[in-house]
Amino acid sequence: MPNFLIIIVLYTFFTVMEKSVAVLVLIVLMLNGALFLFFFNSSDGTGNVSFAHSGPAFPCDVRAGLSSFPFCSPSLTVGDRVKDLIGRLTLQEKVQQLVNAASAVPRLGIPAYNWRSEALHGVSNAGPGTRFGGRVPGATSFPQVILTAASFNASLWEAIGQVVSTEARAMHNVGLAGLTFWSPNVNIFRDPRWGRGQETPGEDPVLTAKYASSYVRGLQDTDGSDSNRLKVASCCKHYTAYDLDNWNGVQSDTFDAKVTLQDLEDTFNPPFKSCVLDGNVASVMCSYNKVNGVPTCADKDLLRGTIRGEWKLNGYIVSDCDSVDVLYNSQHYASTPEDAVADVIKAGLDLDCGSFLGKYTESAVKAGKVDESLLDQALVNTFTTLMRLGWFDGDPANQPYGNLGPKDVCTEKHQELALDAARQGIVLLKNDGTLPLAANKISSLAVVGPNANATKVMIGDYEGIPCKYTTPLQGLSAYSSILYAPGCANVACAGNGFLGAAVKAATEADATVLIVGGDQTLETEGRDRISLLLPGQQQQLVSEVANASKGPVVLVIMSGGPCDISFAKDEDKIAGIIWVGYPGQAGGIAIADVIFGRYNPAFVLSGGRLPMTWYPQEFVKIPMINMNMRPDPATGYPGRTYRFYTGKTVYMFGDGLSYTSFKYTLVQAPKLVSLPMDDKLAFAQKKSNFSCETVQITQINCQKLQMDVQVDVNNVGPRDGSHVIFLFSTPPPKHHSPKKQLLGFHKVHITSGARERVHFNVDVCKDLSIVDKAGNRNLPVGSHLFRIGDLQHSLSVQITN
Repeated sequence: MPNFLIIIVLYTFFTVMEKSVAVLVLIVLMLNGALFLFFFNSSDGTGNVSFAHSGPAFPCDVRAGLSSFPFCSPSLTVGDRVKDLIGRLTLQEKVQQLVNAASAVPRLGIPAYNWRSEALHGVSNAGPGTRFGGRVPGATSFPQVILTAASFNASLWEAIGQVVSTEARAMHNVGLAGLTFWSPNVNIFRDPRWGRGQETPGEDPVLTAKYASSYVRGLQDTDGSDSNRLKVASCCKHYTAYDLDNWNGVQSDTFDAKVTLQDLEDTFNPPFKSCVLDGNVASVMCSYNKVNGVPTCADKDLLRGTIRGEWKLNGYIVSDCDSVDVLYNSQHYASTPEDAVADVIKAGLDLDCGSFLGKYTESAVKAGKVDESLLDQALVNTFTTLMRLGWFDGDPANQPYGNLGPKDVCTEKHQELALDAARQGIVLLKNDGTLPLAANKISSLAVVGPNANATKVMIGDYEGIPCKYTTPLQGLSAYSSILYAPGCANVACAGNGFLGAAVKAATEADATVLIVGGDQTLETEGRDRISLLLPGQQQQLVSEVANASKGPVVLVIMSGGPCDISFAKDEDKIAGIIWVGYPGQAGGIAIADVIFGRYNPAFVLSGGRLPMTWYPQEFVKIPMINMNMRPDPATGYPGRTYRFYTGKTVYMFGDGLSYTSFKYTLVQAPKLVSLPMDDKLAFAQKKSNFSCETVQITQINCQKLQMDVQVDVNNVGPRDGSHVIFLFSTPPPKHHSPKKQLLGFHKVHITSGARERVHFNVDVCKDLSIVDKAGNRNLPVGSHLFRIGDLQHSLSVQITN
């Protein structure tokens, strides 16, 4: 036998979705008499070379004799390995590592790598770094984030992250996914019209921050003892004050958000801060928009100052896709492409999702606009992340999680968690006592509405390909025989040609379930809503079917954003209203189980609560571009979110009913917090001559100011049930403080007749502080009112000598 063999195979095919030609190229390497084949694929629609489905490509391959470089040695520190790697790269090679479609460096055995994968609520093929097919045709699709957040269950959020990262690693091991996932979206759902509000955990910064850190830990944390290792790398986006896509001709990529320092500190930035400090996230993404005249990706104060400097990000900062190009070509912020490169690199950007830095960074360096050492700093941050992921440790099969593969995707356990998440998040908004329906008394059920037989609608945007779908129609058919009539051709509901059949079904059935709402044609990235009413003639459909129904009517709202359904809230013919968000692949089962009150074992986790305010239609008169959170009585501006909004509501943040009843008893809560007048506080008082109405927390010894609030929760109703307990506080009215603010929440399951004690750990400086106009956190002196359901408790904060 000769010591080498040359094989050339040409293999082409058209993909179903993209109709692009895939090219299989065999590269023959002869090292130490061995033959190694590397497979490349250009069918991802990007024009970039990435590794094909046959298996993962990786650096430091022992078989190819490419593991002798110091950067390949796990025995060295990460810092030393990164330094060695960067020192071997030419300027041209460095530049091509600054973009998401990073080029291969064949002479060092480094394959191409696409940084952009998505995992908002399951592994997604929305980014070119991940694709489905062959051995992995789909992945577990959890509910869209807004519904998962409605569970108010932090342990659930972390568990979902763990499942998603397991499936991501499994796909990586067979060459179908990368290791860097640009999720979650932790922007504040400030305006109910925002098309991407569905991707967020809601309108409250405490809720969003808790979701962010929980999901990030679920994605990133490993099973080993090395806290610096990553299972996958998460990314919190879009930093900051990003919550408008396309409203009245104003688009996200050119919008200049005018935001006060006060609102930045107490509303928009806390979720990102929690990502970094509590979740140890590996990446933060800067957004398209400007903030106060400066593109966020070119804002040195926001990037180097806050993320890198104040919060100490252990990772990299990436741009939203093509936002560097937008900065130059659409926002006209820089005079030349090279100036744009200098602006973002000097501000602290490490990676460009796009091609702009790949085209113009070399010329920017040669023109003296950017020092090459700044490129090296950026590469330290990105390569360190890849080192933490084990990317430079050789064959992933020989690493932690190397045993994962297609068998670990769409497992029964994972799919059951997706169903459980939907059940936990679904919110019961109205119940006249009819719900849950008794299956033994419902021999026929009319199922009506444009979302009654929904499949893809249920998984929202930034979705992947689910393991399977169970539609609402299929879920409800497990409980009763079905009379199905869509009522409308689609959610636009432009005509009433289907109305007659829907009315007829309702007149014949023992009960009627109407499933209406929205879909991605109405709310998604690039598409903000123009109305809060049900689309088209859906309201007419609901009213006429309800009036004709022989039995009780249950209205199900499937939507990402809130809807003005005041007509149904006040309609006696409608016995119950349920909001189901976009409930994921198992949404149909979850909807049916909640309606019929069945859950194995014998209870339903119907404890979801609204994570956002539901406003009346009149709210659409308020311009989306007004970023102020606080109301302005002089102009009639009502403010935004439950913390500041002074107008009418349809439903409020935190609303949600149960099939059982709960009673609270306050067990423990302090009545007084004393701030000793030590030398530091006395000096600050003398220097600033403040009136002792508020004290900056930098002047307080905060470490000792912790308290334990204890509440007994009794299930006094006839059913077992799950329940969310909120602790709110109303601070003294200083610095335009919130009307009330969320301090914490817990979700508990309590059997009928039982009691559970719930503990809230309150950090006085963090939880009870408010923000002044300069963006400084202050602790108000005076009475703070705690609210837990109907309970109220006054806590006095005083300065003592």
